[in-house]
Amino acid sequence: MNDMDLISRIETLESRLMHQEATIDEITRTLLGQEQLITSQKKAIETLENQLQSLTAASIMQPGEEPPPPHY
Repeated sequence: MNDMDLISRIETLESRLMHQEATIDEITRTLLGQEQLITSQKKAIETLENQLQSLTAASIMQPGEEPPPPHY
């Protein structure tokens, strides 16, 4: 193998490495964005659960507390 072949192989490897690094950076940015989205969605779900629990607790009436139907 001569020097030109070796230089060509090294350049090819360097090029591949640059593409892999760019891909890894893109994947990292995507994962960070997804992590932020998941955190935001978890907070929204917790808020909705709390609202649902408070509505459910407030809407439960004893049978004697219920108003009569409109036709009475």
